[in-house]
Amino acid sequence: MQYVVRALDSTQQIQTVVLDALDEADADAQARARRLTPLSMASQGLAIKRDAAFPLLLFAQELHALLSAGLSVIEALETLIERDGQGTRRAVLTRLARQLREGQRLSAALRQQPEVFPSLFVGIVQAAEGTSDLPRSLARYLDYETRLEGVRHKVVSAAIYPLILLTVGSAVSLFLLGYVVPKFAAVYEGSGRPLPWASQLLLGWGNFAGQHAVFLAGALVAAIAAVFWWLRRHMGGGWWRALRLLPGARPKIEILELSRLYLTLGMLLEGGITVQHALKLCFAVIEPAKATKLHAVRVDIEAGLPLSDSLERHGLSTPVAQRLLRVGERSGQLGLMLSRTAAFYDEETTRWIERFTKTFEPVLMAAIGLVIGLIVILLYMPIFDLAGSLQ
Repeated sequence: MQYVVRALDSTQQIQTVVLDALDEADADAQARARRLTPLSMASQGLAIKRDAAFPLLLFAQELHALLSAGLSVIEALETLIERDGQGTRRAVLTRLARQLREGQRLSAALRQQPEVFPSLFVGIVQAAEGTSDLPRSLARYLDYETRLEGVRHKVVSAAIYPLILLTVGSAVSLFLLGYVVPKFAAVYEGSGRPLPWASQLLLGWGNFAGQHAVFLAGALVAAIAAVFWWLRRHMGGGWWRALRLLPGARPKIEILELSRLYLTLGMLLEGGITVQHALKLCFAVIEPAKATKLHAVRVDIEAGLPLSDSLERHGLSTPVAQRLLRVGERSGQLGLMLSRTAAFYDEETTRWIERFTKTFEPVLMAAIGLVIGLIVILLYMPIFDLAGSLQ
């Protein structure tokens, strides 16, 4: 599409040019290639419908397949461009291909689009350029993402059934308390018969709910919104950290975070990246609270301290990890041992999730059944009392 760009030229005069570009970033690059400094930019005509996000994992899979088949990087990109229609994906790939034709390395071209390609992916590609083994590095990255996705899938799968139970049970309880109980309260109010104290409390709530239905509905909506805000705040640091809300889950989440750090660091070291640079890239996958500790580890490594000792010193290690890392340092296979440590803790986390769900689901079902059953019993107790008096 066309962009109208107002820019300063080399004589500091304002010029207006019309450029055919894929998006604003492409228009900005074209303007700067003409030695212009863009001041403002506006599009002409209909905008291109953009995709929700660039599918990085799919891109890595396709690029790996094409490179393994013998194509060069530029040939692989041109193949992907020919297959794709309009959208963010085509724009990103076209920009990459153009930069490669201009003589830039793939890692440099990727680094110019940080909103699409994370520093971790760029670092892997950069290390592969030094060893001329990009397909193997991409395969290692795909295995890394697959393992992370596997843990994520297990967590989500384990949470689906309890969430359904909790949602349905809450909906039924709210229906009974907000609709059925007020109806029964209106019937029992004119009966003139004494009621059990528990039924009196429940029916008192029914009278209150019937008289203040609008207020209670607003309060319910506000409570639901507050709960969603609270959950979003706790989940903002990462999907797995939401498990902290479960009883007894905090130590397991600490292990899971360390496992992710070990997996990332092991993948980078196996890809030929130095320990110092790998630790720098790991800042993208660790929570902010541990970033200071990881920075201290980098300082220790630069001072010559072994990685295993530094991680233990700053609380980023476990007894199992400590033993495996020391073996890796002695054998020169530190990256492999980090990956094995991550695999060990991933399996342990999986077993804990399975045990927790097998225990939590029946407890949750029993609690929901007790709440609903108690409401129903309290509603029908006056009827049982009436039936007994008639006999």
